[in-house]
Amino acid sequence: MFKKIFVSLLIILVLSVGALAADIPKITIGWTPPDITGVFKTATDFFEASARQATENDIPVEIITRSPASHIEFASQIAIIEDFIQRKVDVIAISPIEVEVVKPALIKAIEAGIPVVVVNLLEPIEGVDVDCYIGFDNTVAGTVSAYAVIDYFGGPGILGEGEKVDAAESTYLDLEFWQNLYTPEVIAGLQDLSLNGAIVEGIAGGFFSVARLRGFHSVIDQFPNIKIVTTLPADWNREKGIKVTEDMLSANPQGTLDFIWAASNEMGLGAMLTCERMNRPEVKIFTNDGTPESVERIREGRLIAETWHGFPEWGWYGTKYAVMLALGLKDMMVPQFFDIRPRIEWQGNADKFYPNPELEPIDWNAIKEAYQK
Repeated sequence: MFKKIFVSLLIILVLSVGALAADIPKITIGWTPPDITGVFKTATDFFEASARQATENDIPVEIITRSPASHIEFASQIAIIEDFIQRKVDVIAISPIEVEVVKPALIKAIEAGIPVVVVNLLEPIEGVDVDCYIGFDNTVAGTVSAYAVIDYFGGPGILGEGEKVDAAESTYLDLEFWQNLYTPEVIAGLQDLSLNGAIVEGIAGGFFSVARLRGFHSVIDQFPNIKIVTTLPADWNREKGIKVTEDMLSANPQGTLDFIWAASNEMGLGAMLTCERMNRPEVKIFTNDGTPESVERIREGRLIAETWHGFPEWGWYGTKYAVMLALGLKDMMVPQFFDIRPRIEWQGNADKFYPNPELEPIDWNAIKEAYQK
């Protein structure tokens, strides 16, 4: 008799636990990057990795990824957002192709009761009540890149022939690091630094391109003998980066160009390949973003340095916070702003980024418990 009662209670307990786990509804996240190559492929991989881990912990998550074919197909991303609204996804995650372009569609999503997570951005989108931003200040990202250029060509730091700073592999080479290093006195002592450089920007006049250029110039323009001889757009595209670099090298023959800064690594990798093909090793390439490919090129010395934009963080925490929003946990656990803090990747710290980027583990059990209370 007691054995039967014990078995019955055990069955009830198991069924109760199963029912509790089933209380977590399936969560569908609509994720729309500007394209699905390069940096956005990396972000997508980590959206999906985080979703798999959530599902393994009894929080079923599906990522629906849809993107325009290129960074200039503005209408396509609007149509994707509107489709997500029609599908009644639980959360929309987006890296905007351009901020102003997608604002009306995001407002529609919010009016439909769909939470929005924006990645690749910390600057608030005016007039849009975004639930969570995961990203970085694009002006800061360009600023950090410019300090790396100055470092390599003679300023203090970690990269070049100037005064070496004692920086461990774990040193966070972010804006604070560089500003503490480049005091007004240090900058005054480098006024004779003479260089010619070129810039490969993204979409001319676009939000992200303008912000990164503004940051880069805020440093470079403090050195009167550093000349930016040309700035050409390549629409964040590698093939276009190859073409504009060909034009830059043709217009600036051997010995007249010291560096190219590309505002994204797809364009920067295109610039690197072109300099190698045209036998221009004296032109040093600096870039922004951070993917397994670009970090490997840094290890090889083919790229000098890159400013990290945190694509694994976008996906890893993007899924985490989207799940929390879908479960109604916004006020408890979701930050409005998650700052990646752009920082320099170089040969001395490449292993901190790939193949195993350092990401904080997600406590899915704590999320379940918070929802079930």
